[in-house]
Amino acid sequence: MQFKKIENSQLNVSTICLGTMTMGSQNKELDSFKLMDFAADRNINFFDTAEQYPSPSSKKTFGITEKIIGKWFKQKMNRDKIILATKISGPGNKWIRGGGFQYNKENLKIALEGSLKRLETDYIDIYQLHWPERISHLFTKSGYEYSELAKKKDNFEEVLNILNEFINQGKIRYIGLCNETVLEFEKYLNLSISKNLPRMITMQNRYNLLDRTIEENFFNISNDKSFGLLTYSPLAFGTLSGKYINNKKPENSRLKLYGNYFPRYSGNFSKLAIEEYYNIAKKFNISLSKLSIAFVLNQSFVTSCIIGSTNIQQLEENIDSVNIKLDNEILEKINFVHKNNPNPSTQIEIKPIYKRIFIYQKEGLKLIFNNDWKTLLYKISKIIIKPLKKMLKR
Repeated sequence: MQFKKIENSQLNVSTICLGTMTMGSQNKELDSFKLMDFAADRNINFFDTAEQYPSPSSKKTFGITEKIIGKWFKQKMNRDKIILATKISGPGNKWIRGGGFQYNKENLKIALEGSLKRLETDYIDIYQLHWPERISHLFTKSGYEYSELAKKKDNFEEVLNILNEFINQGKIRYIGLCNETVLEFEKYLNLSISKNLPRMITMQNRYNLLDRTIEENFFNISNDKSFGLLTYSPLAFGTLSGKYINNKKPENSRLKLYGNYFPRYSGNFSKLAIEEYYNIAKKFNISLSKLSIAFVLNQSFVTSCIIGSTNIQQLEENIDSVNIKLDNEILEKINFVHKNNPNPSTQIEIKPIYKRIFIYQKEGLKLIFNNDWKTLLYKISKIIIKPLKKMLKR
């Protein structure tokens, strides 16, 4: 295993980080223990989790992943061997402290104390803000729609002061951001310097062959503004493992179980790119999974790549990606695909009107058959009423 030092910290983390968001859903407690055992045996010293895991999050499953990790720490008595990162949830989920803005003193304290208790530890190595508390460009959402939420005043200084209290109390060692932009990171950094407050040492963002948008932002970070870039979803919800090619959906796979929650990697643009990358991997006699993770690890600006696995075989293959070196020939072929089909998971696909009508009729009949009137009314409002209102306003 290889290790990198996170700038402006004393943390040396494995370049592979164990992601845990399936623990408590696809992976029950015993299987989760086996995954953590295997990762630790392979010298992975960096685990990432969140209070709202497992994912997709729900009121029923809130906090289960942290509880599983806490039980594992207690059983193995190895808390000091693992660099642990967790996150406070952003706004949106009503079952999490009402679903409103979270980054205030009361909610930050409740969230941190809850995580410490579930994880059965008295400190967190990196405490992260999971989502921005403002309108932001998330996943496949394109374009800009004005909202009153966009008026929310930044409270970055307040947040840093609160987190500084927790650091002084010894409850957290360092702090980080998730799903943020370089601009917002620099706002935090400037405040940290001018107000002598702790700095965000990590940024965690999505990065894979189907979404390389962060490359445009991170090349221009100067050394004095450096941080540890943690990347997640290297296999793009498992689509870059190749197991979904030809519309296959294996049992217990995430697309089979939760595909409707996360459609961003299932569009036609993405499918075309996946087939191209699969052919490249096949030509060079490596698996698509290893090619995809090795591509992320090949980037000098990546500190650690967060991988998720639901079984030991997957985890072993993913970890072994650290030993794959991509030569110029492979990288040229990868970049050729990217140039001709850039960031396909972020592309909007507009179906012809006759196809859309057929799909909506089919969905509507299915919902009526299942007596799901609530969802039917919601879809009608989105598909018919909302566009109609926009037309009338014109």
